[in-house]
Amino acid sequence: MAESLTPDAERPSGEVQEGAVAVHADDGREAALILDRARESVDPELRSAFALLPAQMRRVARYHFGWENPDGTPADGSAGKAIRPALVLTAAEALGGGAARAAAVRAAAAVELVHNFTLLHDDVMDRDVTRRHRPTAWTVFGTADAILVGDALQALAQMMLARDPHPAAPRAAARIAACVIELCEGQHADTAMESRAPDEVTLDEVLTMAEAKTGALIGCACAVGALYAGADDEAVDALDAFGRAAGLAFQLIDDVIGIWGDPGRTGKPAGADLAARKKSLPVVAALTSGTPGAAELAALYGAPYDQGDLERTVLAIERAGGRDWAQSQAADRMARAMDQLARAIPDPALADGLLALAEFVTRRSS
Repeated sequence: MAESLTPDAERPSGEVQEGAVAVHADDGREAALILDRARESVDPELRSAFALLPAQMRRVARYHFGWENPDGTPADGSAGKAIRPALVLTAAEALGGGAARAAAVRAAAAVELVHNFTLLHDDVMDRDVTRRHRPTAWTVFGTADAILVGDALQALAQMMLARDPHPAAPRAAARIAACVIELCEGQHADTAMESRAPDEVTLDEVLTMAEAKTGALIGCACAVGALYAGADDEAVDALDAFGRAAGLAFQLIDDVIGIWGDPGRTGKPAGADLAARKKSLPVVAALTSGTPGAAELAALYGAPYDQGDLERTVLAIERAGGRDWAQSQAADRMARAMDQLARAIPDPALADGLLALAEFVTRRSS
């Protein structure tokens, strides 16, 4: 690993290294159109599902999705990029055409509900105070309401699939339920790592944790789309593997943005993960690099957080090669993802939408 850990302290904040992942010819325009189309398809399903929630829970959910202000008046906020439902719909269309895509809209909404259940709970556990450029739900409505609404969103997801007459719905529901257990396992590992000494966490451990926390649901989204297209088990499993690899690349870049991104674009305060002593991928890569920067970082991470040490901590991670390692690993995971995508969908023209989404999420800066 040491030979790939080279410092690059001069790169502008938040910029993803050129060549770190494959570059799509349209520079993200196709992905943006796919995401917009997914949001247009899924939002009506979500709004309909929210009508089943008790009034106070519905209020919290609609605030979290950016549709209402805390007082219940309409808002123009963001409900997120809709990456996971877009993967469901795009996978279904790639393998089964427009009819499969239309049939998978309810399942795509269910996946988006599961994703937002995890966000509500993560914000509470991490004590994050902003998301999507405004206060997190727990800071507005309280911890109990945020946790309970997260629970309700997961239950809504399962209810939507239980009421779906599509023959793939039971298998999709089982797959999502197994994924939620894996997500919880990953979150538990992530939280437990915070209290461990810097030299006690291995790179293999943190990679496994990241795949469970992020790769599992992205892989599940792709697999659910394949199920709704009537794909065989080999294609379903290959798309799951594609999503997991792309999801890990996503997490690697997300961790880079979490340290070097612009808070004005990310909607989160600078240094939040470092203040919480998160064992993110760039941090653990730096800690285990055997470089002078690693020793400096270990000393900083072994002491209580001091705002005055933020810049020193960031520079130590860079000097120890954590940033470059993460970006190199993102490229490697994307290459693995492309191999699995070719297995599932040999025709490049049919796979183009999934490729565009995978490249989009690993080339973003916020």
